[in-house]
Amino acid sequence: MRAAPLRALADGALMARFFGTSRPRVLALHGWGRDSADFTDVLDGVPAIAPDLPGFGYSPSPDQVWGAAEYADQLVRILPEMDPPVVVVGHSFGGRVAVCLANRSPGVIGGLVLSGAPLLRVHRAARPRLSYRLIRWGHRRGLISDDRMESIRRRQGSDDYRSARGVMRDVLVKVVNESYEEQLDALAVPVDLIWGADDREVPVDRARLAHRRLEEANCEVRLRIVDGVGHDLPMSRPEVIRQAIEPMLRGAGR
Repeated sequence: MRAAPLRALADGALMARFFGTSRPRVLALHGWGRDSADFTDVLDGVPAIAPDLPGFGYSPSPDQVWGAAEYADQLVRILPEMDPPVVVVGHSFGGRVAVCLANRSPGVIGGLVLSGAPLLRVHRAARPRLSYRLIRWGHRRGLISDDRMESIRRRQGSDDYRSARGVMRDVLVKVVNESYEEQLDALAVPVDLIWGADDREVPVDRARLAHRRLEEANCEVRLRIVDGVGHDLPMSRPEVIRQAIEPMLRGAGR
């Protein structure tokens, strides 16, 4: 199915796709390195907005190093375009932003559908090896050129890190080191966690940790694990995401 055309929002800070014919009630947030077109099959006919998050697709990058909270602050600007209560769908990185947005917009956000979202850190970030720290030290003092430092960073980092450019590389470092215990504890809306059983990027045990934390906070939460699916649920099984959205829109509860 062909993706919906893009429209500018928030004074041009966000480009977004609009779906359906009535005032939008669903806000769909894509994963890192992706864009709004990922939700084309999920949102066909649904009154929804799917923005390209800043730094992805056709939306300009932030001018500072943002975490998920700053991304959420930017999205607050487009909520007046929508008809509350808004259902927020967040995949992967978009799920981080969705949780922060729900905390920032009480009474406006009515429910969350999250898939493959790394919400809780399991391990402390490993400290870089001494050799790499020495190289960085030399770069800061002009002993190692920018080109040489960039080459070393590309060898050291993940695929996402290697593909990121400019401020987005620092944004990535910031968000991968974030954890959202406080935001999860404060959620007061229904949450559906939908995970691919074969997700290697954010394994199912991470979903179970978030589910347990939300239950302990007396949040209305459900976890569904989808067999035979990996990380990219919105593209590989769009009907599963849609099936979670529809009862929230109807206000049917669980």
